[in-house]
Amino acid sequence: MSPTTLPAGPEHGHVTFLGAGPGDPGLLTLRAVEALSHADVLVAEPDVLDVVRTHARQGVSVVPTDASSEARPGTPQLTVVDGASTTAAAPAVVRDAAHLVMEAARGGRRVVRAVSGDPGLDAYAAEEMLACAAAGVPFEVVPGVAAAVGVPAYAGVPLRDAQGADVRFVDARTASARCWTEVGASDGTAVVSTTLDAVAAAAGELVSAGRKPDTPLSVTVAGTTTRQRTWTATLGTIAQTLKQAKVLPSPDGGRPVIAVVGELSAAARRDQLSWFESKPLFGWKVLVPRTKEQAVSLSDQLRSYGAVPYEVPTIAVEPPRTPQQMERAVKGLVTGRYEWIAFTSVNAVKAVREKFEEYGLDARAFAGIKVAAVGEQTAKALIAFGVKPDLVPSGEQSAAGLLEDWPPYDPVFDPIDRVFLPRADIATETLVAGLIELGWEVDDVTAYRTVRASPPPAETREAIKGGGFDAVLFTSSSTVRNLVGIAGKPHNVTVIACIGPATAKTAEEHGLRVDVMAPEPSVLKLAEALADFGMKRRAAALEAGDPVTRPSERRPGARRRRTTTT
Repeated sequence: MSPTTLPAGPEHGHVTFLGAGPGDPGLLTLRAVEALSHADVLVAEPDVLDVVRTHARQGVSVVPTDASSEARPGTPQLTVVDGASTTAAAPAVVRDAAHLVMEAARGGRRVVRAVSGDPGLDAYAAEEMLACAAAGVPFEVVPGVAAAVGVPAYAGVPLRDAQGADVRFVDARTASARCWTEVGASDGTAVVSTTLDAVAAAAGELVSAGRKPDTPLSVTVAGTTTRQRTWTATLGTIAQTLKQAKVLPSPDGGRPVIAVVGELSAAARRDQLSWFESKPLFGWKVLVPRTKEQAVSLSDQLRSYGAVPYEVPTIAVEPPRTPQQMERAVKGLVTGRYEWIAFTSVNAVKAVREKFEEYGLDARAFAGIKVAAVGEQTAKALIAFGVKPDLVPSGEQSAAGLLEDWPPYDPVFDPIDRVFLPRADIATETLVAGLIELGWEVDDVTAYRTVRASPPPAETREAIKGGGFDAVLFTSSSTVRNLVGIAGKPHNVTVIACIGPATAKTAEEHGLRVDVMAPEPSVLKLAEALADFGMKRRAAALEAGDPVTRPSERRPGARRRRTTTT
């Protein structure tokens, strides 16, 4: 049995102190994910809540504690995730974190106390652990990637080389004069945890302690996230570097940073090793006009290129105006009217599933019927329903790709010649015509209607019209029309990417300049084309000696040379 699945005690429960890493959700360990999936209560600081909440059990509620002047200095502002706990409703400002954790553990509940970085190196969680031990509450520790280790790795700054140089870790907020003297006297690598506005002071301490002013230094803020930014300088020039970059003075001067001091942080080395910040779409805010369910694979691919996807639905799904046709078709499934059923979207799966539930049916009603899915996401929706599709396109995930793999009707092997096709009211006739050509009879049934979605929040609309997004991906002509209709026309600095010629034509008809077009009508190829555009844009800036910027960082209204990727 894994330590993270140990049973909770009948009275005191069980607490897991869990390191959530420095920011990138992908740095959670397998044990951390396992512990979160078994937790009854999740106690987390706000800056890590979004990282860990995804892996918590479904159905829990989120109750944020209220920051208050009554809170004692040093008390973490916590959030409790627990659908039933009375602790969730109690004011956290009157108790310290240890009491909050132990109270949550009462009654045999499993509690996960999630902290940023690593519990032992970043969070000073030892006091909470000692309190649990004193109260007889069993606990365990799941280590996380410490900020002092993870952030330099993402910044392209190795902490040791083949010579095995000494590495010292310093927290500038608590470092004593003796600590600065020891680190200053060393010629090894120093990893300093500090804040943006205190970097120069920490550099001064090291110089005063004996380090040479020309010692290389790198400073990284928001490490391991797509907001990451790194500056390279020396101990003697870092204050001037941050001032020239207009980073300081700033209201954000209190943001935590990791500074690496030593030859391994030299700019020439970092330029070659900076794998994260050099991703083709690093930090780009990309608008994906699809629902979260539809955009899963596309958003994941964009994140792999360093982008920050924002899903904005442009259509809403409603039941058909007349449900009788759908009702007859579902009854036909049960009575053996069909040889095949073809699902061309996740929404079609949802519509049939809802109708099944209305009649008290489940996946067993598909027995003896062959099931086709237009693509991977639709197949996943079917599997979640308990149905494994018999046919998924081996090539292009579209109606055309489905037809390429669809077998022609054979009266010898196919006892029934009819296909049930539940789909949207605005779907094209490509699949219907192709199936008929293959010899099949098709019951083309409107399973759901697509209508224009409600406008997004005002903040999102302003970002779209004001150039707050770096790129927009249009996956159909309807997404162009609907987005412009509910949110307005994207700003002219925003890169416009379209899935094909028809979508591009619609975009141009709405006054948009098309910068990127997918070589094939596939959302994944569209993302690839945008990444290629971003990579070429970055390379051109570096070749010209210009800083690498995102499209949204350009001066509003600035003219831009048109470059189309095909």
